[in-house]
Amino acid sequence: MTTERAPRGRRRLPRPSGPTVTLSSGNVFEDLGLPDAEELAVKADLARVIRKLVEAEGLSQREAAPLVGVAQPDLSNLYRGRLDGFSIERLSRMLTALGQDVRIVVQPKPRARKVATVRTLVRGTARKSA
Repeated sequence: MTTERAPRGRRRLPRPSGPTVTLSSGNVFEDLGLPDAEELAVKADLARVIRKLVEAEGLSQREAAPLVGVAQPDLSNLYRGRLDGFSIERLSRMLTALGQDVRIVVQPKPRARKVATVRTLVRGTARKSA
């Protein structure tokens, strides 16, 4: 490690030789090079909202499972991020069972972006019901 001289006689600290940091694309699944990264990100977002809603209601997995139409072990898998058995459609049905509207909007991509994307937009969830 070498120490460089900074202007005005101040010593510059040595640069760490540790791992380099790479800026994320915004999709961890894409960053990991996984196939179907956009679908995985959407499913993860929907699963996170389902968990948040269930927790906001103060429900256990056992209580929530019949409300959303799944068995408790399936809900446990969802909580743990094991989403192989969940389609976007199935997750959407679970959200509607929890009183959420799910909208699918198709629109042209902006001209400035080269590739069209699939994304989720979550608004105002996890409110405790009165």
